[in-house]
Amino acid sequence: MQKRKTVSLMIFFLMVLLAGRSYAERHTIENKSVIVRFDDSFQTSAREVLDLYQGIREELVTELGWGTDSRPEIILVKDSASFKTTAGSDLVTALAIPQNNLILLDATKMNLYPFTLRATLKHEMCHLALHHHIAYEKLPRWFDEGVCQWVSGGLAEIMADENRPVLREAFLSNSLISIDQMTENFPSDGKAMILAYEESKSIVEYIEKEFGVSGMRRILEHMSSGDDLESAVQRSLSISLDELEKRWRSSLTGKKLWVSFIADNLYEILFLFAAVITVYGFIVILRKKKEYKDEDEDKEEDIK
Repeated sequence: MQKRKTVSLMIFFLMVLLAGRSYAERHTIENKSVIVRFDDSFQTSAREVLDLYQGIREELVTELGWGTDSRPEIILVKDSASFKTTAGSDLVTALAIPQNNLILLDATKMNLYPFTLRATLKHEMCHLALHHHIAYEKLPRWFDEGVCQWVSGGLAEIMADENRPVLREAFLSNSLISIDQMTENFPSDGKAMILAYEESKSIVEYIEKEFGVSGMRRILEHMSSGDDLESAVQRSLSISLDELEKRWRSSLTGKKLWVSFIADNLYEILFLFAAVITVYGFIVILRKKKEYKDEDEDKEEDIK
């Protein structure tokens, strides 16, 4: 997550984050490329960060077309509550602060799932690389997050429920968030935040699918040369940003999403279908009983 705050505010948050535990009490390991700070209990994770860093940096050069030679500082945070205060959400597990060439990782959550640390680290390093080459005011939040999810493979920096089809539900209910609404910040509400992440990733993946990796790289190159996203998209893809959004929305075909919805909810649908059949059968039986009763009454009347 690329934190869009002023440098002074970031320094304040870091003071809160590290309250009661000074830098002197932290351990540090480093090489010529990166500095990693950590508490005793996270020495293994810190060593893993150091080992992963150079390989990830080389991957970003290949995927983005450029990287950065800066030497960032990465802090593994032990206090999850303070981290939540800084991040502004209990879903967020990492923060990149490009102004300070700094990455914060909530170390208590890094090993909850396989490969979480690597994917999250790559995501945050992507933020630093993007902001090293593109001016802050030229980089919309959704594009920043979309590109970093694209290279890291998904919602790496937030603890999202992978079985929660937020994007599909939003499309089917006509409640997608527009690109304009995601230019500066994402919603703070949990479900809406996840939707913003999913939309951002989906749009960038759509660009790759329709225009290739070369199309993405052209956009990034134009932006690194000073273009805003609107101009970069027009020059790289020969369409406007509005047209790109329209085409992306059209690509979310209702038929495909309904099939996916049915597949994900098959058991519930079958259960509901069975319940309807049971109720229908019960009604049929009642009708039959009533018909038999009426017939018996008619026979009794005939006998009399």
